[in-house]
Amino acid sequence: MLFPDLDEDAVFVRRSDGDEVLGTYSSHSFTLDGKQWSTVEHYFQAMKFKSTDLELFERIRVCSSPKQARKLGRSRFKKVRDDWPNVKRVVMTRAFYTKCRTHDNVARRLLETGERKILESSQYDYFWGCGRDRRGENTFGKVLMDVRRKLRAEQKPT
Repeated sequence: MLFPDLDEDAVFVRRSDGDEVLGTYSSHSFTLDGKQWSTVEHYFQAMKFKSTDLELFERIRVCSSPKQARKLGRSRFKKVRDDWPNVKRVVMTRAFYTKCRTHDNVARRLLETGERKILESSQYDYFWGCGRDRRGENTFGKVLMDVRRKLRAEQKPT
């Protein structure tokens, strides 16, 4: 079997789909770290430079689109913060959790996935996505499932 752990009932999302409520490009603004962010993508890309280039950080924050924010954040000519490999998942989780706490419809959509596996269906990204052969790390899917678990725990009576 080529995909032994493939859940046929999985939820597939695309981070860069602006119409995907569970994506990073969807227009669901939020406030985090004392600043207003247009999308999760804006926050994520800007945070790469918070401690290395405050001018670029701010340029990314105010970009007119998540696509432009991503383009600026992926510049090969700028140095990202030294701890970025260790904190990028935490940054993504904080941003998406805050998006859910700000927008009930996003939290509701995430909770509606139940216990189903969530896969970020990128053919080329083997870190954030599941990759073309679905052997990628699916880190974004794991972030969504972690946020879902936290939201669900917050709903339980104490």
